[in-house]
Amino acid sequence: MEAELTALATTAVAALTGLMVTESWEQAKLRLAGWFRRRGGDENTQSELQAAGEELANARVEGDARAAGRVEERLRERLLGVLQDDPEAAGELAQLITDLAPHASVTYISSVSGGMHHGPSFQGAHLHGDITFTVPAPVSAGTRPRPNQLPARTYRFVNRDEQINELRQAFPAARTGSDHVDLVVVSGVSGVGKTATVLRFAETVQDLYPDGQLYVPFAGLRDGSASTPSVGTGVTDVSEALAMCLSGLGVGEGDMPRTVEARANLLRSCSADLRILLVLDDVTEPAHVRTLIPKGPGSGVLVTSHRTLGELVARDDATPVGLKPLDDHGGLALLADLCPRAVDADQTAAERLVRLCGGLPVALRIVAARLKTEEGLTAAELVEELSDETDRLAGLSLPAEELSVSAALGPSYRLLPPDAARLYRLLGCLPTSRFDAGVAAATADVDTRVAKRLLRILAGASLVQRETDGRYVMHDLIRLHARECADREEPATVEAELIWRVGTHYLVLTAFADRAIKKKRKRIADLSALLRDANDPFAAPDGPAPLVWLNTERAAILGILRTASRYGWHTLVWQLAEAFTALFLHHRYLDSWRESLALGAEAAAAAATEVDQAAGEVTEAWAAEARLRSLLSRPLMDLDRHDEARTQLEQALLLAETVDDLVLRASVMEFQGRYLDRHDPGNAVAAYRRSLALNVEAGEARGAAIAAVFLGSALSVGGEHTEALAVLRRAHDDLLADEEPDVRMAARALAAIGLVRDRLGDTGAADRDLKEAVGILRERNAMHYAAEALVGLAGIAQRTGADTDVVRDYLTEALEIYERDGNPAAGELRRWRQEWDGSDGPEADH
Repeated sequence: MEAELTALATTAVAALTGLMVTESWEQAKLRLAGWFRRRGGDENTQSELQAAGEELANARVEGDARAAGRVEERLRERLLGVLQDDPEAAGELAQLITDLAPHASVTYISSVSGGMHHGPSFQGAHLHGDITFTVPAPVSAGTRPRPNQLPARTYRFVNRDEQINELRQAFPAARTGSDHVDLVVVSGVSGVGKTATVLRFAETVQDLYPDGQLYVPFAGLRDGSASTPSVGTGVTDVSEALAMCLSGLGVGEGDMPRTVEARANLLRSCSADLRILLVLDDVTEPAHVRTLIPKGPGSGVLVTSHRTLGELVARDDATPVGLKPLDDHGGLALLADLCPRAVDADQTAAERLVRLCGGLPVALRIVAARLKTEEGLTAAELVEELSDETDRLAGLSLPAEELSVSAALGPSYRLLPPDAARLYRLLGCLPTSRFDAGVAAATADVDTRVAKRLLRILAGASLVQRETDGRYVMHDLIRLHARECADREEPATVEAELIWRVGTHYLVLTAFADRAIKKKRKRIADLSALLRDANDPFAAPDGPAPLVWLNTERAAILGILRTASRYGWHTLVWQLAEAFTALFLHHRYLDSWRESLALGAEAAAAAATEVDQAAGEVTEAWAAEARLRSLLSRPLMDLDRHDEARTQLEQALLLAETVDDLVLRASVMEFQGRYLDRHDPGNAVAAYRRSLALNVEAGEARGAAIAAVFLGSALSVGGEHTEALAVLRRAHDDLLADEEPDVRMAARALAAIGLVRDRLGDTGAADRDLKEAVGILRERNAMHYAAEALVGLAGIAQRTGADTDVVRDYLTEALEIYERDGNPAAGELRRWRQEWDGSDGPEADH
């Protein structure tokens, strides 16, 4: 009796733990808790079972077989304890398992009949008393069918040539006569085309597998419908999958073993002398694959999964093959194949549709279906509809049908453990699709170690992708799905709170980067308390280069500024915008710089009006507004928006006068002078002299030297070349003599000296100064100012009859810099180069 009760407990555990990770567990948990309570269990039984289910789900997702085994062993011991105290409970337990998992094999001892019962029905031969089991009839080699179970293809397969070739290389056993079985796992996000790709590959290698190809759709087994994605996993999947394989190899229904173990053994026996290809589609558990591997040498097992199934790689030497969304060219080829008339009619709109779909085949198929079935719908109209992120997922679905991007992604999400699912939802609220573990940690309000663990789970489920630089990327449509889940499941305040945390995270890092680039710089925000205990990654010997980091994070920081502005985090916004300016002083992304400063200035103005601000905070906000508006005049002027620049400077000048900060007033006056350089050169000199005097009064040597650089240039434009040269030389020397030498600004002064010398007729010295300045500015990555010096060199080369290629090279490099930065001056420079190219060379008049 003891052995039989132990067997029943073990079998029940196998069925119940299979149910724990399915949607059927809720019902099973209630009935099992009732079974325990009727035999002395307390009211905590149900919550304990719920905890066991969550623990098992986490263990399976992380591939922790030991943790899963501990859950199963605790449940087995508990069941066995009840059965030992009350053997009559065996019948009820067996019936419960039969009801919940009707295809599970259950054996129990009946205290009434004394016989052994194999549920759910009696069948087979009786040997050794009342023991019942099934004896399968052998399949003779002469009558064995050659299965070809691959689904029929109703579409033309395009793209994926590289991946098909990669799969060919991953199946060498059939070609080389090897004695092992090839095992390959194709992973990728739901809807990326895994099934289509592996089926196409299988079609191309039929001759390598003379004994046939078997196909098992796990999604269909889990839901009872091969066409509908699902979430359940468990022993029933494997049992039915084994039955399908055995049936394909000629085992009849009457000969089919009842237990998973017996079916697995029979599959190995039936396949021992065969070379077959087994395609397992949409697998969620590594153990399911392992049970189904055929024994015949040279056979192959090809698995698709939205998870990477790393356990198979580690334990079974599986070859992983990742499938990514199509690039723009591949996506357009697919759309053209699906809907050629729409692409031919408007290729520009079609290309935009491919980008809006992110190259995800399921999305492109839905787009094609809509274009073909919705009368009058054009590609351009669909582009307009899908351009709005809030409606994109709704637009990527077919009405009254289950085919949608959201439905395709649903199973991947629902199989996540709770903490990873929460991170997934919150990442959908980020205003960026690229992030590192630190951002993820701030997003979920967890430490970085936990965030890395959760990101590995999401990457294993193909919901994020880890890039070579250690950052993660979330496909745009996946991000929208995550946001959709967050809107449905998270509290309404979650995004505002998240943006505050992530914004503060970026403020700390941006401030450190700003200080790593230049310690001494006019800054309004006092961030000493915020930075005091924070880790400075840029101070480490192997830390990131601050400018490279700022450039990499540019889109993310802009997204944070926009979203934080919307939620009214005014102080955070202006402080971040001020620190962020360090990037644009070296890389003149004019539109981004303008937007960042405009958001910061408006936020500072709003912060000054907040009713709970202390007097000092209001003054700080006024100073910040003055600083940011004066800075804003620079990209506005470079964008030829001079009236807007004047307005910003007028406001900045008024605000600066209300603040007791001489250095701020000097800085604003300097920017006023730079505006006047363009519109009133005579008064520009007076503005620079005023800025210089204020800096001297404040004891700000660097600020005085910078003002002197612009003063010298303005004097030269006004014809005062001798005084200009003296002012510029002194400024150049002062900048290099500072306790933190400003090599970059000194190089700008040197370029200005070169231009003045050119006006004085000392062309040779001018050429040397400008070339030296260009070299230093290149080293300092100050390419905008290098471009200005290159234009000066082009003018000298043209006037002195230099080789045509020399002039053209100067102009071409300067033009590339202006075009990259979006500088309107690129138009004039382009015309100059075109005229030079069309002229006879040095005689061209400029």
